[in-house]
Amino acid sequence: MFGEAEYELELNVAAGEAWDLFGTLEIGKFVEQQLPHLIQKVEVIEGDGGVGTLLKLTFELGTGGPNSYKEKFTKIDIEKRIKETEVVEGGYLELGFTLFRVRFEIIEKGVDSSIIKITIEYEVKEEAKANASFVSINTLAEIAEAAKIHLNKNKAPN
Repeated sequence: MFGEAEYELELNVAAGEAWDLFGTLEIGKFVEQQLPHLIQKVEVIEGDGGVGTLLKLTFELGTGGPNSYKEKFTKIDIEKRIKETEVVEGGYLELGFTLFRVRFEIIEKGVDSSIIKITIEYEVKEEAKANASFVSINTLAEIAEAAKIHLNKNKAPN
């Protein structure tokens, strides 16, 4: 069974500023510091933020999903401002998922305006399809909302 969830949020900053946060390891540091009630720890296991970078995410208990998993950066397109990660160990894979991918896309809207589009794509084995209910865009939406506030506070004056 294949599924998808999406979330979009307009940001009041240029696409390049949003990409500097979402397209790099900075988003992990931001979440760990600003939203510890969602994600307790983001550990870089291997890599420098490019394709192949491996992270271990440890979630706060009671967030509704897995307690931890490892994810790998599988695609980074700087020109199109797209970053994709896939769970490669633990978490959703232990719940019968064969694919759990998150895509961050920064879309330029104007000089000081952009959109963050977050997409979750997943495949789950037929016998585990009830576990698809664990998929939620809510945590990523909360991260995007907090990032919007952070980016606006740190916006460079014109």
